[in-house]
Amino acid sequence: MNGRRTFLKGLFAFLFSGGLIEGMLNILPAGALAREAPDKGKWYGYGVSVDKCIGCGRCMDACKTENDVPREPFFFRTWVERYILRKHGATTVKTIDPAAEAPPEADFDKSILRSFFVPKLCNQCANPPCVQVCPVGATFQTDDGVVLVNVKTCIGCRYCIQACPYGARYLHPVTRTADKCTFCYHRISKGLLPACVEVCPTQARVFGDLNAQASPMSRFQRMNKIHVLKPALNTEPKVYYAGLDGEVR
Repeated sequence: MNGRRTFLKGLFAFLFSGGLIEGMLNILPAGALAREAPDKGKWYGYGVSVDKCIGCGRCMDACKTENDVPREPFFFRTWVERYILRKHGATTVKTIDPAAEAPPEADFDKSILRSFFVPKLCNQCANPPCVQVCPVGATFQTDDGVVLVNVKTCIGCRYCIQACPYGARYLHPVTRTADKCTFCYHRISKGLLPACVEVCPTQARVFGDLNAQASPMSRFQRMNKIHVLKPALNTEPKVYYAGLDGEVR
Protein backbone atom coordinates (compact mmCIF):
# COMPACT_ATOMS: atom_id res chain seq x y z
CA MET A 1 0.00 0.00 0.00
CA ASN A 2 2.83 2.40 0.90
CA GLY A 3 4.50 1.68 -2.42
CA ARG A 4 1.30 2.49 -4.24
CA ARG A 5 0.90 5.79 -2.37
CA THR A 6 4.48 6.72 -3.10
CA PHE A 7 3.93 5.99 -6.81
CA LEU A 8 0.76 8.10 -6.94
CA LYS A 9 2.41 11.01 -5.15
CA GLY A 10 5.28 10.90 -7.59
CA LEU A 11 2.91 10.74 -10.55
CA PHE A 12 0.87 13.73 -9.41
CA ALA A 13 4.03 15.71 -8.70
CA PHE A 14 5.24 14.92 -12.23
CA LEU A 15 1.97 15.98 -13.81
CA PHE A 16 1.57 19.23 -11.93
CA SER A 17 5.20 20.17 -12.39
CA GLY A 18 4.65 20.17 -16.13
CA GLY A 19 6.79 17.11 -16.69
CA LEU A 20 4.16 15.32 -18.75
CA ILE A 21 3.58 18.31 -21.00
CA GLU A 22 7.29 18.84 -21.43
CA GLY A 23 7.76 15.19 -22.28
CA MET A 24 4.97 15.29 -24.86
CA LEU A 25 6.47 18.36 -26.48
CA ASN A 26 9.82 16.66 -26.70
CA ILE A 27 8.44 13.74 -28.70
CA LEU A 28 6.43 15.86 -31.14
CA PRO A 29 7.99 16.20 -34.58
CA ALA A 30 9.62 19.47 -35.58
CA GLY A 31 7.04 22.06 -36.65
CA ALA A 32 4.20 20.35 -34.77
CA LEU A 33 3.52 23.32 -32.51
CA ALA A 34 1.38 26.29 -33.49
CA ARG A 35 3.18 28.89 -35.57
CA GLU A 36 2.49 32.55 -35.07
CA ALA A 37 2.22 34.79 -38.08
CA PRO A 38 5.58 36.50 -38.66
CA ASP A 39 5.77 40.25 -38.29
CA LYS A 40 7.73 40.46 -41.53
CA GLY A 41 7.72 38.44 -44.70
CA LYS A 42 4.84 36.87 -46.56
CA TRP A 43 2.06 35.03 -44.73
CA TYR A 44 -0.48 33.82 -47.25
CA GLY A 45 -4.23 33.70 -46.73
CA TYR A 46 -7.34 33.00 -48.79
CA GLY A 47 -10.76 34.62 -48.82
CA VAL A 48 -14.15 33.40 -50.02
CA SER A 49 -17.21 35.61 -50.56
CA VAL A 50 -20.05 33.13 -50.25
CA ASP A 51 -22.62 35.57 -51.64
CA LYS A 52 -20.62 35.91 -54.87
CA CYS A 53 -20.20 32.21 -55.65
CA ILE A 54 -22.53 31.05 -58.44
CA GLY A 55 -21.52 27.39 -58.38
CA CYS A 56 -20.16 27.40 -61.93
CA GLY A 57 -17.38 24.93 -61.04
CA ARG A 58 -14.71 26.68 -63.12
CA CYS A 59 -12.46 26.72 -60.08
CA MET A 60 -12.70 22.94 -59.76
CA ASP A 61 -11.88 22.37 -63.43
CA ALA A 62 -8.98 24.83 -63.34
CA CYS A 63 -7.55 23.18 -60.24
CA LYS A 64 -7.65 19.70 -61.75
CA THR A 65 -6.02 20.90 -64.95
CA GLU A 66 -3.34 23.00 -63.27
CA ASN A 67 -2.36 20.40 -60.67
CA ASP A 68 -2.96 17.19 -62.62
CA VAL A 69 -5.66 16.03 -60.20
CA PRO A 70 -7.48 12.84 -61.32
CA ARG A 71 -10.73 13.66 -63.10
CA GLU A 72 -12.88 11.37 -60.97
CA PRO A 73 -15.13 13.46 -58.68
CA PHE A 74 -13.87 11.89 -55.46
CA PHE A 75 -10.35 13.24 -56.07
CA PHE A 76 -10.09 16.96 -55.40
CA ARG A 77 -8.03 19.85 -54.14
CA THR A 78 -10.96 22.25 -54.07
CA TRP A 79 -14.67 21.66 -54.35
CA VAL A 80 -17.94 23.58 -54.11
CA GLU A 81 -20.85 22.49 -51.95
CA ARG A 82 -24.44 23.49 -52.61
CA TYR A 83 -26.51 24.11 -49.48
CA ILE A 84 -30.30 23.88 -49.72
CA LEU A 85 -32.21 25.17 -46.68
CA ARG A 86 -35.84 24.14 -46.43
CA LYS A 87 -38.72 25.77 -44.59
CA HIS A 88 -39.19 22.84 -42.19
CA GLY A 89 -35.59 23.14 -41.01
CA ALA A 90 -33.82 20.41 -42.99
CA THR A 91 -30.58 21.21 -44.80
CA THR A 92 -29.23 19.32 -47.79
CA VAL A 93 -25.56 19.55 -48.76
CA LYS A 94 -24.21 18.24 -52.06
CA THR A 95 -20.90 18.70 -53.84
CA ILE A 96 -21.58 20.12 -57.28
CA ASP A 97 -20.52 18.37 -60.46
CA PRO A 98 -19.25 20.95 -62.97
CA ALA A 99 -20.02 18.57 -65.84
CA ALA A 100 -23.67 18.20 -64.85
CA GLU A 101 -26.50 20.58 -65.63
CA ALA A 102 -27.64 22.95 -62.91
CA PRO A 103 -30.08 21.20 -60.53
CA PRO A 104 -33.69 22.37 -61.10
CA GLU A 105 -34.95 22.05 -57.50
CA ALA A 106 -35.32 25.77 -56.86
CA ASP A 107 -37.56 26.19 -59.91
CA PHE A 108 -40.46 24.18 -58.53
CA ASP A 109 -39.80 23.06 -54.97
CA LYS A 110 -41.74 25.46 -52.74
CA SER A 111 -40.22 23.97 -49.59
CA ILE A 112 -36.84 25.52 -50.38
CA LEU A 113 -36.18 28.57 -48.24
CA ARG A 114 -32.91 29.46 -49.91
CA SER A 115 -29.90 27.95 -51.64
CA PHE A 116 -26.25 28.99 -51.84
CA PHE A 117 -22.79 27.70 -52.73
CA VAL A 118 -19.75 27.34 -50.48
CA PRO A 119 -16.27 26.78 -51.99
CA LYS A 120 -13.99 24.66 -49.83
CA LEU A 121 -10.31 23.70 -49.86
CA CYS A 122 -7.39 23.02 -47.53
CA ASN A 123 -7.61 25.64 -44.80
CA GLN A 124 -3.82 26.02 -44.63
CA CYS A 125 -3.98 26.12 -40.85
CA ALA A 126 -1.41 28.06 -38.84
CA ASN A 127 -1.63 25.18 -36.36
CA PRO A 128 -2.07 22.23 -38.76
CA PRO A 129 -3.00 18.87 -37.20
CA CYS A 130 -1.83 17.10 -40.36
CA VAL A 131 1.74 18.27 -39.71
CA GLN A 132 1.56 17.07 -36.13
CA VAL A 133 0.56 13.50 -36.97
CA CYS A 134 2.86 12.85 -39.94
CA PRO A 135 5.34 10.19 -38.73
CA VAL A 136 8.00 10.99 -41.35
CA GLY A 137 7.74 14.77 -41.65
CA ALA A 138 6.43 14.59 -45.22
CA THR A 139 3.72 17.12 -44.41
CA PHE A 140 5.31 20.43 -43.46
CA GLN A 141 4.67 24.15 -43.28
CA THR A 142 6.66 26.70 -45.28
CA ASP A 143 7.94 29.98 -43.87
CA ASP A 144 5.11 31.81 -45.66
CA GLY A 145 2.46 29.65 -44.00
CA VAL A 146 1.56 27.14 -46.72
CA VAL A 147 1.21 23.47 -45.76
CA LEU A 148 2.73 21.16 -48.37
CA VAL A 149 3.41 17.44 -48.86
CA ASN A 150 6.78 16.06 -49.89
CA VAL A 151 5.79 13.21 -52.21
CA LYS A 152 9.32 11.81 -52.08
CA THR A 153 9.09 11.07 -48.35
CA CYS A 154 5.33 10.49 -47.91
CA ILE A 155 4.63 6.82 -47.12
CA GLY A 156 0.88 6.98 -47.75
CA CYS A 157 -0.07 6.04 -44.20
CA ARG A 158 -3.19 8.26 -44.35
CA TYR A 159 -2.64 9.66 -40.84
CA CYS A 160 -2.84 13.22 -42.18
CA ILE A 161 -5.99 12.42 -44.14
CA GLN A 162 -7.68 11.19 -40.99
CA ALA A 163 -6.39 14.10 -38.91
CA CYS A 164 -7.67 16.83 -41.24
CA PRO A 165 -10.96 18.13 -39.75
CA TYR A 166 -11.93 19.74 -43.06
CA GLY A 167 -11.84 16.62 -45.24
CA ALA A 168 -9.40 18.38 -47.55
CA ARG A 169 -6.96 15.52 -48.26
CA TYR A 170 -7.06 12.37 -50.33
CA LEU A 171 -4.69 9.58 -51.35
CA HIS A 172 -3.51 10.04 -54.93
CA PRO A 173 -4.34 6.85 -56.88
CA VAL A 174 -1.10 6.94 -58.90
CA THR A 175 1.55 8.17 -56.47
CA ARG A 176 -0.16 6.60 -53.43
CA THR A 177 0.78 9.68 -51.44
CA ALA A 178 -1.33 12.29 -49.68
CA ASP A 179 -2.51 15.13 -51.88
CA LYS A 180 -4.33 18.41 -51.24
CA CYS A 181 -4.55 22.09 -52.14
CA THR A 182 -1.22 23.90 -52.02
CA PHE A 183 -2.55 27.38 -52.92
CA CYS A 184 -0.86 26.50 -56.27
CA TYR A 185 2.48 27.06 -54.57
CA HIS A 186 4.34 26.72 -57.84
CA ARG A 187 2.35 29.70 -59.11
CA ILE A 188 2.30 32.00 -56.08
CA SER A 189 6.07 31.55 -55.70
CA LYS A 190 6.32 33.32 -59.07
CA GLY A 191 3.91 36.11 -58.14
CA LEU A 192 0.90 34.51 -59.88
CA LEU A 193 -2.53 33.79 -58.41
CA PRO A 194 -3.80 30.30 -57.61
CA ALA A 195 -5.56 28.85 -60.66
CA CYS A 196 -8.96 28.79 -58.95
CA VAL A 197 -8.72 32.48 -58.03
CA GLU A 198 -7.63 33.47 -61.52
CA VAL A 199 -10.60 31.83 -63.29
CA CYS A 200 -13.38 32.81 -60.87
CA PRO A 201 -15.80 34.95 -62.95
CA THR A 202 -17.37 36.69 -59.95
CA GLN A 203 -14.21 37.23 -57.86
CA ALA A 204 -15.68 35.11 -55.10
CA ARG A 205 -12.18 33.83 -54.34
CA VAL A 206 -9.45 36.14 -53.07
CA PHE A 207 -5.80 35.46 -52.34
CA GLY A 208 -2.94 37.48 -50.92
CA ASP A 209 -0.38 38.27 -48.27
CA LEU A 210 -1.95 38.82 -44.85
CA ASN A 211 1.05 40.90 -43.77
CA ALA A 212 0.69 43.38 -46.63
CA GLN A 213 -1.85 46.10 -45.85
CA ALA A 214 -2.49 46.80 -49.53
CA SER A 215 -3.02 43.16 -50.55
CA PRO A 216 -6.44 41.86 -51.68
CA MET A 217 -6.60 39.68 -48.57
CA SER A 218 -6.02 42.54 -46.17
CA ARG A 219 -8.72 44.57 -47.89
CA PHE A 220 -11.04 41.53 -47.83
CA GLN A 221 -10.63 41.27 -44.06
CA ARG A 222 -11.18 44.99 -43.52
CA MET A 223 -14.32 45.16 -45.66
CA ASN A 224 -16.13 42.05 -44.42
CA LYS A 225 -17.31 40.29 -41.31
CA ILE A 226 -15.00 37.29 -41.31
CA HIS A 227 -15.66 33.70 -40.24
CA VAL A 228 -13.62 30.51 -40.36
CA LEU A 229 -14.74 26.89 -40.42
CA LYS A 230 -14.73 24.97 -37.11
CA PRO A 231 -13.07 27.72 -35.04
CA ALA A 232 -13.39 25.71 -31.81
CA LEU A 233 -10.72 23.28 -33.02
CA ASN A 234 -8.00 25.95 -32.67
CA THR A 235 -6.34 24.98 -35.93
CA GLU A 236 -6.21 28.69 -36.84
CA PRO A 237 -7.38 28.36 -40.46
CA LYS A 238 -6.13 30.87 -43.01
CA VAL A 239 -9.11 30.44 -45.32
CA TYR A 240 -11.53 33.21 -44.36
CA TYR A 241 -15.22 33.41 -45.31
CA ALA A 242 -17.47 36.43 -45.76
CA GLY A 243 -21.24 35.92 -45.67
CA LEU A 244 -20.98 32.45 -44.15
CA ASP A 245 -24.27 30.95 -43.01
CA GLY A 246 -24.51 29.29 -39.62
CA GLU A 247 -25.55 26.03 -41.28
CA VAL A 248 -22.12 25.61 -42.90
CA ARG A 249 -19.73 23.24 -41.17
